[in-house]
Amino acid sequence: MMNVVRERIVCEFSVTFCFEEYMKIALVQINPVIGDFSRNSRKILDACHEAQESGCELIIFPELSLSGYPPYDLLERPAYLAAHDQALEHLCSALPEIDVLLGCIEKRVGKGYGKKLYNSGFLIRKSSVVQRIQKQLLPTYDVFDEKRWFEAGNVPGVIECGGLRFGVTICEDIWHSEIDEYNTDPVETFFNSGNRVDCLINMSASPFQRGKESVRHRLFRTVCTRHKVPLLYVNQVGGQDSLLFDGRSMLMDGDGIIKAKARGFVEDMLIIESSSWSGDLHEKAEENSLAAVHDALVMGVRDYVRKCGFRSVVLGLSGGIDSALTAAIAVRALGPENVLGVALPSPYSSDDSMEDAKELAENLGCRFEVIPISNLFNSFKESLCPLFGDTPVAPSDLTEQNLQARIRGNLLMALSNKFGYLLLSTGNKSEMAVGYCTLYGDMNGGLAVISDVPKLLVYELSRYVNRDKEVIPLRTMTKAPTAELKPDQCDQDDLPDYAILDRILELHLEEHLGVEEIVAHGFEKDMVVDVLRRVRLNEYKRKQAPLGLKVTSKAFGYGRRFPNVQNFQG
Repeated sequence: MMNVVRERIVCEFSVTFCFEEYMKIALVQINPVIGDFSRNSRKILDACHEAQESGCELIIFPELSLSGYPPYDLLERPAYLAAHDQALEHLCSALPEIDVLLGCIEKRVGKGYGKKLYNSGFLIRKSSVVQRIQKQLLPTYDVFDEKRWFEAGNVPGVIECGGLRFGVTICEDIWHSEIDEYNTDPVETFFNSGNRVDCLINMSASPFQRGKESVRHRLFRTVCTRHKVPLLYVNQVGGQDSLLFDGRSMLMDGDGIIKAKARGFVEDMLIIESSSWSGDLHEKAEENSLAAVHDALVMGVRDYVRKCGFRSVVLGLSGGIDSALTAAIAVRALGPENVLGVALPSPYSSDDSMEDAKELAENLGCRFEVIPISNLFNSFKESLCPLFGDTPVAPSDLTEQNLQARIRGNLLMALSNKFGYLLLSTGNKSEMAVGYCTLYGDMNGGLAVISDVPKLLVYELSRYVNRDKEVIPLRTMTKAPTAELKPDQCDQDDLPDYAILDRILELHLEEHLGVEEIVAHGFEKDMVVDVLRRVRLNEYKRKQAPLGLKVTSKAFGYGRRFPNVQNFQG
């Protein structure tokens, strides 16, 4: 009997000792480039050495961090998968003595029905992959399409390190309570199995959108307080095409309190102490929503330009607020020496607008050039006169207005071609939605920086840019918006007031409401019908628009797929 009692005491002492053992964990948010396995591996390896030197026993990286997320149909190319596996093999052989939890592509072993790949987390220990955890919930909505490439896992992933048991989830796995599309809850599975879980891990590539951080906090708080365990959340950072990953990795304790948080929109490492479940707050726990949108756009421009191999950008400066905000973001992202602003005045451009464009460039410190288009405009009209015949060509004619926009687009593209600049398009979401833009004119470009920023948010962001000093001229901020393509033109000649238009568009695009449902919110039916008609008829324009940066819950592009040819009017 004494032996049994003694054995129990030794066993319990051993377990208690493991819990109290001092352990450091590193959460690392890196900015990968999809398909650049060499670069990504160097970032991972450098972080592992830094974490080891800081005394960490475990280092955790985001979802698919070796390949970058999302690789889309590169996953269908055998050469891409082979390069991934080769990079993983080389990386494993070079890793220092530290446990590494790394987001990787896993080939499904065996025959039978199903996709050939898993989206997995690999636990690497002593240069070998010792455990693989497959993502269970595969998002297939909005910008996500993971069921196109991946098979869902069905086994809870628990890893052990330093005497602790970690329940590993991958991005969507923890979102069950927010997304009502799944019939299984990976988090609940951990705790219903009867096995001990001391801490949850979530390896994510979770894109930014305005207000999403507060949703994450609410979700994580629910999980942590329900199960009385801490959560280690590590998220990808960086721009990838339209998607902007904000990082902001964090530790939340079992009471739902954020005890450590990485910076947003930059690479960062958090060191977590498991004995007290604590770390550093590299930024405030709660976000400034407006600052976050600004920083996301700055990061998106910087990453898209640099990752695509460009150094400099060019854009048209009209003296209006859209081009002013775009220029301010570009200068913040790339430096004033890498931004060229060009004014292209027509017969209808006001002196005030040209002065505002010049003042903006001076405030930003970027190069500024002026290319008048009046002679070209007249030449176009003369060339077309024999074909137009007696058809009136008045200043109010859309043909004449679009000619000006297309002349400007051609000249800006010529500068892009000649000097290797990336042309930035400056249209906002409100204009893009209703087609208040010119195909092959002001829509020209390689990146549409604010195409997911509604007009009212453009003004908010511009005030944010001016928070410390006047960067965007005050007159640009206060004058009535106008395209200046005809005499005395104002946007509201053709569009509802932006406060009304933006709300109708939000209800339609982000909340998916139809005519009658929007009218029930207090809007005039004729106006709602007209706005939704414009949205429907201009799908063809948006299909030909440059790629834009996503900052709302529903952006035009990959996450909103509507046919060009359709006649549903509800």
